[in-house]
Amino acid sequence: MIPVCPTTALPPGEAIRVDGEEPIAVFNVDGDFYAIDDTCTHQDASLADGWIDGCAVECPLHASCFDLRTGKVSGPPAKTPVRTHRVVVQDGMVYVEAGIAADGAA
Repeated sequence: MIPVCPTTALPPGEAIRVDGEEPIAVFNVDGDFYAIDDTCTHQDASLADGWIDGCAVECPLHASCFDLRTGKVSGPPAKTPVRTHRVVVQDGMVYVEAGIAADGAA
């Protein structure tokens, strides 16, 4: 598991980028944490820098939208989904299990 941050460091409505071989964006949506690949599949932009609307994130570059629960594209111009990653909250810390799809992901 990859340690991300304490839960208190990622308030609701915010996101953080976890750098690595393939960067991951972690989002707090009303106390629920989601993790997806950080790079938009349309063009090279950080989704952690995007706008959160419910359980979706809008890419800051061309406004492609992705469902944080499934990774599916919910708005063009992107056509390819992003991968999801399982998030574990334990002892006040947020962790990501990279490469393990989140529950309910396609």
